[in-house]
Amino acid sequence: MRLRARRRNLVVWSSSAGPGGPACRGQGLGLTRPARPSRIRRWTRTGALLAAIGLIRLGAAARPRWRPLLAGAVLTVTGVVLRDSPVGLVMIPGMLFLVSALLVPAAPEAASSRRRELERELAAYSTPDQVRDLEAILDQYPDSVTGELRDILARQAAAAGPR
Repeated sequence: MRLRARRRNLVVWSSSAGPGGPACRGQGLGLTRPARPSRIRRWTRTGALLAAIGLIRLGAAARPRWRPLLAGAVLTVTGVVLRDSPVGLVMIPGMLFLVSALLVPAAPEAASSRRRELERELAAYSTPDQVRDLEAILDQYPDSVTGELRDILARQAAAAGPR
């Protein structure tokens, strides 16, 4: 025994399908029917899923500074569009993400690689005389310019231990 195929609604293919018979012109033939709600819901869910997958891929491809900016923009726009419903509260975390995007360094990978290279170069000043000469040179400039160099030298001196 097989399951029967789901039967669709039958459509009457005559012009007298309207309530007024053939005298009612301008109402169409009665051949169109609205799409079923389940089909609309399925398309809506599929579209939302594809949009979420696209946003996840975009977030993964974005640089670290742009990730909170992207999340903040999406949440803020969603909160503005849905501001009359309780979902509109997502605008608050969206704005927090936008503010936090300003606090992320511009290029953390480049900054860390540059600092490692600087540490290697400063490690070449190994004798106490060389370190004193370098500190005398650094004393000629303000601390705002040489702060990072002084910090690296202090860490290297602490790591080397007492001499």
